[in-house]
Amino acid sequence: MISNLDRYKKDLERLISTGHKLEKSLIIVHKKKQGDKTKDIEGINEHTFSADYQGWYTESFQVIKQLLPDRLNEFESLYRADEKRKNVNVTNYKIQDWLRGSRATDNEYTGKKHFDDFGVLFMNFQMQASILEAVKMRFESTLFDIKQLLQADLFDSEISAARELVKNGFLRGGGAMAGVVLEQHLEQVCSNHSISITKKDPSISSLNDLLKNDNVFDTPNWRFIQRLGDLRNLCDHNKEREPTKEELNELVDGVEKILKTIF
Repeated sequence: MISNLDRYKKDLERLISTGHKLEKSLIIVHKKKQGDKTKDIEGINEHTFSADYQGWYTESFQVIKQLLPDRLNEFESLYRADEKRKNVNVTNYKIQDWLRGSRATDNEYTGKKHFDDFGVLFMNFQMQASILEAVKMRFESTLFDIKQLLQADLFDSEISAARELVKNGFLRGGGAMAGVVLEQHLEQVCSNHSISITKKDPSISSLNDLLKNDNVFDTPNWRFIQRLGDLRNLCDHNKEREPTKEELNELVDGVEKILKTIF
């Protein structure tokens, strides 16, 4: 079975490789602007950056958020334009501006651009690529804390065990196991976001409220987790009726989804 550690490595290598292709695309754009009849490189052309950057940025953002959160704001700031700025200049021009088709205006006296918009684009992207490379360095460092990755592997195993219990008719046991995994994961998410847990034995509901109030996720996710918490309580506490197999499959599938989407 491929571990979460291996998945991170594979995804990171793929993103770094894609980043190199995007950089080559920008080099082609630059050379063609200079009148150089540069040919495409390994299927990469001047349109590759505009076509593929958004997907690269979205995935890279999530990887950095998980593995190098201290650099996340910097990574985002190189892309996202400030909608409140009064003018666009060399210090606040962003990758998002370029992708929207916004370019530096010409000086009315010299006829030249007020600043090199392409140069700023290229510099900002290179800095983003460097941050992603830094993730790899940290990933391979002996100082890297792999606690969460090991915990993720453990959770995967426990979810598989819960699914087998439900499959074989041990509904309350499977539901209780899935509930424990969800509870522990939400505690870890609170830790990831430096959210203080004051209760000695916090419930799924109380952890869910903490995370929503701190804007870690939105109301639909909060409602989804509340539903999972209700199903878990049906297994642990409610003696009025037995939970159904459909409800338990919903619980196990829901917990698995939360493990993979909320960090």
